[in-house]
Amino acid sequence: MTTSLTRPEIGSPTQVFIGGSWQDAHGGKTFDVVDPATGETIATVADGAVADAEAAMTAAAKAQKSWAQTAPRERSIILRRAFELVIERTEELAAIITAEMGKPLADARGEVAYGAEFFRWFSEEAVRISGDHTLTGDGKNRIIVTREPVGPCILVTPWNFPLAMGTRKIGPALAAGCTVVFKPAEQTPLTALALAAILAEAGVPDGVVNVVPTTDAAGVVGSWMASGEARKISFTGSTEVGKILLAQAAPTVMRTSMELGGNAPFVVAEGADVDRAVDGAMVAKMRNMGEACTAANRFFVHRSVAAEFAEKLGARMDALEVGPGARAGVEVGPLIDEAGRAKVQRLVDDALGRGARAVVGGAQDDGPGYFYPPTVLDSVDPTSDLMSTEIFGPVAAVVPYDTEDEVIALANDTEWGLVGYVFTQDIDRALRMGERLEVGMVGLNTGLVSNPAAPFGGVKQSGLGREGGRVGIDEFLEYKYFAIPRS
Repeated sequence: MTTSLTRPEIGSPTQVFIGGSWQDAHGGKTFDVVDPATGETIATVADGAVADAEAAMTAAAKAQKSWAQTAPRERSIILRRAFELVIERTEELAAIITAEMGKPLADARGEVAYGAEFFRWFSEEAVRISGDHTLTGDGKNRIIVTREPVGPCILVTPWNFPLAMGTRKIGPALAAGCTVVFKPAEQTPLTALALAAILAEAGVPDGVVNVVPTTDAAGVVGSWMASGEARKISFTGSTEVGKILLAQAAPTVMRTSMELGGNAPFVVAEGADVDRAVDGAMVAKMRNMGEACTAANRFFVHRSVAAEFAEKLGARMDALEVGPGARAGVEVGPLIDEAGRAKVQRLVDDALGRGARAVVGGAQDDGPGYFYPPTVLDSVDPTSDLMSTEIFGPVAAVVPYDTEDEVIALANDTEWGLVGYVFTQDIDRALRMGERLEVGMVGLNTGLVSNPAAPFGGVKQSGLGREGGRVGIDEFLEYKYFAIPRS
């Protein structure tokens, strides 16, 4: 079944995908997918029920043994083919991403390229799963260590990168030999369903990848968590939901990977190249309209350059063209929904009420769609709500500081620890500050840290485990040790 999209250039399946076949949801329920640029319905998608979740888990469990026994090279070839198909269909996939999520087409194309790379990276890692062989200290026994797929995996992804968050989880799971059940975000199911169709075309066997879009996330995911069949959950989303899933994983001692919230500090040190720092800030703040867990939220700028930085950043932000993502030349699309926009405005109003100054922006636009203007606030009170809340919008809050110890304390004063950014001309200071920041990733003189070849993840309440890099596949593998006496 194909969509009834109002845009003829966009197409995607709209049913649940279970056991290799497209099916209507149990009970025939559906839900609407809305374009955040207009508020209009662009597709009607099957609304998966608990019965669909159970069928998907049964299919994944049934396919697990044969997929685990599939030769690593065969798994590699399938993932490589999926990479090539995603790249081949860049325009189609980008159009779907823009329609349901809102980001400009240029950004959507960038997400397709980034997301596809996880399939290529893990196609190469599939044939490099290694073990170990050694002797015990007394020389009496051989130790052989092998690595095996953990088993059926639950994958739950957010709406902000609907393709890349899927490939970042599916790639290593399939490379390791695991089957998956996949629940995409309610706001952006079309990209995930299009991805499922590509994987099937690439040769993924029936039952290895199962996709259940739903408005009943608690019921569907809860069913999988309690099934006794799932051995692993990989979740990207809010810290609050992550904590619920960790509690649900406890009864079966399920393996977990949690990529949760962020509140990234962006530090501009004394003597930094301000123009370079502004360039980096535009990337760290405005990627995906600020709707990213890696987005720089708190800009701590040395007092000697704080005014210059705020004015230059404000000029750059003010020059960005805001509008529907599908329109040529647009650089900033809408936020995902009205609740997201209202949250941003509340945080800005709180900061302004505490004495901050709006260099640019600061008030939401009227009219259709969930647009919010790029905003720079300076002289922000460190006790403002936006300093302790993930903004998820195009708002940069600039706070001046005087000493390194002061800024490190401010930067680390958060429950999250995903990524931090440091801009300085002093290499000793760069390394020292990077080491002192309580984060899992540091961008030194760069506003972009995400790369399939690097281990993505955080500390504290930003999550558990890593995605990408050499270690990304480890999250889907178990170790097995053989003790063999030497005769």
